[in-house]
Amino acid sequence: MAAYSAIAPHGGTLISRVIEGDDRAAAIERAASLEQIVLSDINLADLEMIAAGGLSPLIGYMERADYEASVHHMRLANGLPWTIPVTLAVTDEQAARIQVGQEVALVEQSGSNGSAETHLLAVMEVRDKFNYDRDVEAQNVFRTTDTAHPGVARLHTQGNVLLGGPIQLIDWPARTISEFSELRYKPAETRAIFAERGWRRIVAFQTRNPIHRAHEYIQKTALEIVDGLLLHPLVGQTKGDDVPADVRVESYQAILSSYYPASRVLLGVFPAAMRYAGPREAIFHAIARKNYGCTHFIVGRDHAGVGNYYGTYDAHLIFDEFTPEEIGIMPLFFEHAFFCRACGQIVSLKTCPHDKENHLHLSGTQVRQKLAAGELLPVEFTRPEVSRVLMRAYQSGDKQQA
Repeated sequence: MAAYSAIAPHGGTLISRVIEGDDRAAAIERAASLEQIVLSDINLADLEMIAAGGLSPLIGYMERADYEASVHHMRLANGLPWTIPVTLAVTDEQAARIQVGQEVALVEQSGSNGSAETHLLAVMEVRDKFNYDRDVEAQNVFRTTDTAHPGVARLHTQGNVLLGGPIQLIDWPARTISEFSELRYKPAETRAIFAERGWRRIVAFQTRNPIHRAHEYIQKTALEIVDGLLLHPLVGQTKGDDVPADVRVESYQAILSSYYPASRVLLGVFPAAMRYAGPREAIFHAIARKNYGCTHFIVGRDHAGVGNYYGTYDAHLIFDEFTPEEIGIMPLFFEHAFFCRACGQIVSLKTCPHDKENHLHLSGTQVRQKLAAGELLPVEFTRPEVSRVLMRAYQSGDKQQA
């Protein structure tokens, strides 16, 4: 196998915004007198991704020029492809206390409202402060202004003013330390692992669902043409009816040792939050995985979709709006896969000639009914090991959609 040669990060440089030593001590001292901004769940996920380099070349929350270019043109102000705005919103009242040029302290809050405690995470230089139009952002990014869309709904719960500027991370959020710590590889770490293993071509698989046989089919098909597979389930904020992150990760851990070649697979968690932005988020996910060192990225049908807001293949077609050189990571487009009784195996519409009567499909309702009844899901749908993980979770109270 030829020597490992890493793919360049998006924009050419892998960012790190973590400060240590004297710089960290000085930032902590300054933060004591700064205005505090309590970060939301999505802010926390973005902070971790920015600081670790997963959102390279971003060095902080977006200033107006990058924000508007991203919303309207799917690029940063310098022309680099970027499809999702990464912002920090505050209320009008808090914005009035903050001036451009000053620093603010970014904190997370724990405990109940009556005994809430804050934990200092970072300082941020405020280089921009500006208003924005929620409906314009929603229509461009999510293709709808319908507040039933979870991304649009989130926009309507956040403040009216956006702050932009670089961050300096002092401490990681609590979840970074406590949740999936052994799987929470930073981009520099995955790149080091790929180099150690001599992988030149690495495919990433994004999911917010437990693994089933169709996922396994897609992953192993992709693995035939690359050196290694990064299984990268998203563990940031999702919808309330999505399966909890710990259950999803456990479903992978339950089958990896038995059904995957250990030397060719790396399981890590992706700390980003879900936006449910469909095609735009497919590009966003691909770019982030390029920063982690992947050369290929699996894009499924209706990637990052929700409801009926996006066309079935929109997440594939959006890649045509950029040149391959601009994106820099190779998308692998896959159809929806399923078990065909006539074929006797997992197939897709590209490979199966039989009528849909032969295709095994289970709705979320059917899955929940079976799990509630203590019945394992069909082996054609998912591995028994995964069924048992889902059944334990469902019967213990984690009754989100499977």
